[in-house]
Amino acid sequence: MTSRYAQIAFTTETKRHQQAHGSARSYERMAAGAEGADQLGPDEAWFIQERDSFYLASASATGWPYVQHRGGPKGFVKVLDEHHIAFADYRGNKQYITTGNLDHDSRVSLFLVDYPHRARLKVFGRARAVDVTTDEALVEAVRDKDYPGVPERVMVIEVEAFDWNCSQHITPRFTKEEIETAVEPLTTRLQELERENARLKAELASAR
Repeated sequence: MTSRYAQIAFTTETKRHQQAHGSARSYERMAAGAEGADQLGPDEAWFIQERDSFYLASASATGWPYVQHRGGPKGFVKVLDEHHIAFADYRGNKQYITTGNLDHDSRVSLFLVDYPHRARLKVFGRARAVDVTTDEALVEAVRDKDYPGVPERVMVIEVEAFDWNCSQHITPRFTKEEIETAVEPLTTRLQELERENARLKAELASAR
């Protein structure tokens, strides 16, 4: 956990629970660093751009949190620079809950998971919705031309802090593509055996 992430996450109430459960001293040292925004490094950039989905949390004007799933082809979330990430927001059910929440409070939290390797990255940031008609260069930088969705806006998130969370309790899950890649050697071998079996059957039949 970075110092900046701890400074944001550890409220007075949170610290009271840490004190009660014996973790306050170690976390105090963690939060004692600089207060400037974190910078995404090569590891964070690679991890973000390898994802095909993530969860995005925002807060409504009534104080209720709202969590939304966002998905697309691998790499649909782009790292623009060490402080900004962005993705094309495609037309959906037209509820506009997240977009409306951002009019009230730009603060968001992202949760990105690599299930096969049991790794997760949490991000605090401030988001803004950019209409696709106002910045064509940005739209072209983030849209995936082979993806059938119609982008309505681009979500740009200025990263404030991030945390590489522990792997505990992450159940490994695999996409269809990952499973096909893993079993490809078995599939190839099965096809070879089927061809060999057919050849042997043909030889046996001709020998009778």
